[in-house]
Amino acid sequence: MSPKPAALKHVIVDGSNIATEGRSKPSLKQLNDAVMAFIHDHPKAVITVIVDATFGHRIDPKEAPAFDKAVEHNELVTPPAGTVGRGDGFVLSIAEKVGASILSNDSYQEFHGQYEWLFDEGRLIGGKPVPNVGWVFVNRTPVRGEKSRRAIRESQPSSDKPGKGVAKVKVSAEAMKPMPVPKSLPPGATLPAKKVESSKSVNDILPFLQFIEKNSVGSVVVGIVESYSSHGAYVAIGDVRGYVPLRLLGNPPPRSAREVMQLGDSVTLEIVEIIAGRRSIDLVPTTKSVSEVASKSKKKAVVKKAAPAKKSAPAKKAAPVKKAAPAKKAAPVKKATPIKKAAPVKKATPIKKAAPVKKAAPVKKAAPVKKAAPAKKTVATKTAPRRK
Repeated sequence: MSPKPAALKHVIVDGSNIATEGRSKPSLKQLNDAVMAFIHDHPKAVITVIVDATFGHRIDPKEAPAFDKAVEHNELVTPPAGTVGRGDGFVLSIAEKVGASILSNDSYQEFHGQYEWLFDEGRLIGGKPVPNVGWVFVNRTPVRGEKSRRAIRESQPSSDKPGKGVAKVKVSAEAMKPMPVPKSLPPGATLPAKKVESSKSVNDILPFLQFIEKNSVGSVVVGIVESYSSHGAYVAIGDVRGYVPLRLLGNPPPRSAREVMQLGDSVTLEIVEIIAGRRSIDLVPTTKSVSEVASKSKKKAVVKKAAPAKKSAPAKKAAPVKKAAPAKKAAPVKKATPIKKAAPVKKATPIKKAAPVKKAAPVKKAAPVKKAAPAKKTVATKTAPRRK
């Protein structure tokens, strides 16, 4: 049996249980109010808040951005997927490991046979919001029922091995079921996927864009403390909201942002991170002044602007006008001289082969027409008598 903790050094908050107290669906705001009230009553206690894997799908969609931010900064812890016991086993195993108390109104009956220290005084604390009073916390004892008796019976030493006296630790079949993985939006939710995505943005797009246009990481701004969260504080910087997480408020960090800043305080902050996807701005208190950072940025801007004057030298590069010389490349027109290659027309000289036309000379064989010469001979004989 684990020893009971002294003076609530560490408390594990069953966030899913506390957020659902008196409600049908969990509320992140109710959980935050309960944690802040508990920290006020027990300022020296170390708080760890654990919620089940389906918590983010069951809360109001308007609370989704704050939930994602809390998970990102480890302000809320979710169990690994498929954890046996639907988150309750995860809460109990952590509490046993560090010897912590548990803030929950659950009795964990399925685990009574495995975690007997749940019945030790101070190990289980209940909480409830009381109208006109606020949250009230009291020590409580787990309620025993049929599930509790069955879990205890199953954890008793096995009767077939009486000499060994080894307890057979078992949990109920229900507790052994894996955590359900949500496959759709919570019942009754009608928002399209795109609208659900847009609801995760911390700031409206226009004020956010105007802010980051004038400010970047390292810039110093002045904000007004607007509200607290379980592990940080929100500040208003003009029309946008910024977040100051506890982890950036000191080393080690304070137990609550209340120890460092009060509501309505005007604080000087330095931007350490801008997450464009969710339009969120993380800040940390600083001793730098806005004017000091602004003057440095102006000097850098002047130096950078002066430098371009030297870069004006590239005007000499205007010389590329000379590159108009490529007109000379028009010379390739000379390459048109390949027309000379038309010389192959000379090869057409084979027309000379047409000389065979000379073979038509056989027409000369028609010369036999000269045989008509005999006519001349008759003329010669007839003319002779005239001389007589």
